[in-house]
Amino acid sequence: MNQSNISVSTDVVIVGAGPIGLELAACLKRAGVDYVQFDARQLGHTISWWPRDTTFFSTTERIEIAGIPIQNATQGRTTGEEYLVYLRSVAEQLDLQINAYEPVTDIRRMGNGFVVTTEPRGGRREVHCRTVVLASGDMDAPNYLDIPGEDLPHVSHYFHDVHDFFRQRLLVVGGRNSAAETALRCWRAGADVTLSYRRAEFDPRIVKHWILPDLETQIELGTIKFLPSTVPVAITPELVRLQRIDAHSRPAGEVLEQPADFVLLLTGFRHDMTLFERAGVTLQGDSRTPCYDPATMETDVPGLYVAGTAAAGQRQEKYSLFVENTHVHVGRIVQALTGHWPDKLGTVPSRRYELPVEAIQAN
Repeated sequence: MNQSNISVSTDVVIVGAGPIGLELAACLKRAGVDYVQFDARQLGHTISWWPRDTTFFSTTERIEIAGIPIQNATQGRTTGEEYLVYLRSVAEQLDLQINAYEPVTDIRRMGNGFVVTTEPRGGRREVHCRTVVLASGDMDAPNYLDIPGEDLPHVSHYFHDVHDFFRQRLLVVGGRNSAAETALRCWRAGADVTLSYRRAEFDPRIVKHWILPDLETQIELGTIKFLPSTVPVAITPELVRLQRIDAHSRPAGEVLEQPADFVLLLTGFRHDMTLFERAGVTLQGDSRTPCYDPATMETDVPGLYVAGTAAAGQRQEKYSLFVENTHVHVGRIVQALTGHWPDKLGTVPSRRYELPVEAIQAN
């Protein structure tokens, strides 16, 4: 159907259909607020490209949304595949309408509200609304290193399946949870794993306590090779050139040549802040954090709110916002719009997720 120049009106537009965006939709529907929800891809897209059988670090009750419990066969932590099933079931049970594969391309002020422009397949449409909530997450694209060879076919910023690397020489670049877990899983699947990290050692405040001792043991035994204080500077089909650096990230010594059949650059992700910019939101600091009132989640553009990890800005240098501690954003927004705190945020009293205002503001 050609949707060119279709114009509709609603009270609230939600941009993003991840867990927090979906929870907000559920709460607004229960409160009788008219809304329309858009996502550039599918419901829970970020989780869909997780490696197979990867579990959340958070326990199930902390990532439940809208008062609907998560059930799985192990009563343990939930895998990405299980969580996508869960999100779909929430949308089905509550009959939440999501305009998937309809990216929002512009947000502009008009009178006392906004005009939100989207580009569905086969056309373009404008949605007039009083309120916009940006719940667009913080993982739009990888943190590219901008080095020669980064676009070679054997190089990726995404780890999908250990089977790909069976009996292959694999270089993993990174030193946080994803890189550490990837190195361990691929080694146990038969890969010859080398790990390059820009720091001299791993930070126990960042790498989970059940991952770090295992990784350090394998490095000590030599089953996983570790190249500390190194960064890749060039990639060829046969090898990766790694520059040794000092504590200030300055070149310090030789350039190593590490043979590799595959390279995983697990260097984190960043959020596309374009919609914030076009809407006129002030972005602060190196992380380009949106300016917002932590009591309501309203930005310095009246009527435009931010929810979930999008509140952290372009990049979380020290991860502090996750699904489990941003349920409270939904409560604050719903209360600001309706005057009432929602009854259901997860399966425990919603105030359990409350963080001190100063803690949220610091992020």
